[in-house]
Amino acid sequence: MSGRMRHFVQKSMLCTLVTITLISLAKFLYSYFFLPFSPSTSLIILILFTTFYLFKSTISNRGHADATTLIPPPGPLSIPIFGNWLQVGNDLNHRLLAAMSQEYGPIFLLKLGSKNLAVVSDPELANQVLHTQGVEFGSRPRNVVFDIFTGNGQDMVFTIYGDHWRKMRRIMTLPFFTNKVVHHYSDMWEEEMDLVVGDLKSNEIKVMIRTSGIVIRKGLQLMLYNIMYRMMFDSKFESQEDPFFIEATKFNSERSRLAQSFEYNYGDFIPLLRPFLKGYLNKCRDLQGRRLAFFNNNYVEKRRKIMAANGENHKSSCAIDHIIDAQMKGEISEENVIYIVENINVAAIETTLWSMEWAIAELVNNPRVQSKIRQEISTVLKDQLVTESNLHELPYLQATVKETLRLHTPIPLLVPHMNLKEEKLGGYTIPKESKVVVNAWWLANNPSWWKNPEEFRPERFLEEECATDAVAGGKVDFRYLPFGVGRRSCPGIILAVTNFRTCHCKIGIKF
Repeated sequence: MSGRMRHFVQKSMLCTLVTITLISLAKFLYSYFFLPFSPSTSLIILILFTTFYLFKSTISNRGHADATTLIPPPGPLSIPIFGNWLQVGNDLNHRLLAAMSQEYGPIFLLKLGSKNLAVVSDPELANQVLHTQGVEFGSRPRNVVFDIFTGNGQDMVFTIYGDHWRKMRRIMTLPFFTNKVVHHYSDMWEEEMDLVVGDLKSNEIKVMIRTSGIVIRKGLQLMLYNIMYRMMFDSKFESQEDPFFIEATKFNSERSRLAQSFEYNYGDFIPLLRPFLKGYLNKCRDLQGRRLAFFNNNYVEKRRKIMAANGENHKSSCAIDHIIDAQMKGEISEENVIYIVENINVAAIETTLWSMEWAIAELVNNPRVQSKIRQEISTVLKDQLVTESNLHELPYLQATVKETLRLHTPIPLLVPHMNLKEEKLGGYTIPKESKVVVNAWWLANNPSWWKNPEEFRPERFLEEECATDAVAGGKVDFRYLPFGVGRRSCPGIILAVTNFRTCHCKIGIKF
């Protein structure tokens, strides 16, 4: 039997098994997706699509009969239409993918409906994706929901790698993410952090901590929003009860919920089912319209009016002034301006908040570490106040920050990458337009590479891991990538790390 015929027979057998499976799934699909036709009709449609897949695959393989064999990464057996979706479910979290990597290897491929997901769980392969082949894997995958929330890629985080991305990154970096900006705003950060510390020192809060405990998330959230809104708009919220603060946090929270939900996966993975997403997508469009109008009407337009009133005498006093100036010079559009604001609200505020919450939780649960930080501050700084300028004198504090980011990687799978063309990776062929994720959490928590990785032990960064750093200044250790690395790494590393260290000192050790 020829190889082509054997391949056809194998697919025929697989499709027979799939047909049997579809019979048992018909009622489930009918009830779950509220299909406007009977289970038997839906079954017939699914079988027709299965048959179409079989012959389409067979015909397309003929074109490669004389070509070099293309070897995809290993992975679980996929079935037509659904791929591996029914096997792995919706929640493709970093722990599940880490467990799968131990079965299928450091790179494996999942089929999610019509889409491919390549998962990388090895430092050398991470180096290939993020650095050596950073151009080939430099684009971002998008989906029907993210197209709504990014204006079809008008932002910086999810736009395709190219001239537009380079322009957007440069325009965002200058007013937000440089050492000069960090030093300029350091007094303001400390002022906002001292307000949180002042609240924690109040007698009322002390009593609550001793009796029933407190939830400090809102206080941290207000602090971070004020830091970023003062940098971005030269504006701040007066309190947690400020109507604008309530509205901003509500909009951002709902945006995150809709964008990260698994409710829309079926329509994204299987185009046949996309019509049933209409209600969900309308909800996303409505939220995004109101959210962008909130940013524009209350903040961006306010700065435009101030700039226009001052004319040529205007001196930029916040980040949005620089961004609006770039737009007035024709470098970017008005839509790009508002989507930069969108990126800052999601990427610069919410992820930092998650990390700070984990940091405080670890210090509360590890009084030994908290005591050592206090002792270091007392010994090194004596009677001096902790400031951004003397953080470098506190190595144990810095090690504690690194350990928090290792154990609780802010974005465990980093922001996904995509290859626009078919590419080679680790000896395998990655199909074009595959979603490629690097499991940064597993790189930093794999016992093959780290000693007792489940233990919160800052000393590891002063002992066996003393050369490992989150901010790449030289040779990068690809086991430790809390902010990614390479062309599509987080541009706010300097800002985030400095903010994080200061927060550790001023707030974390108060508990």
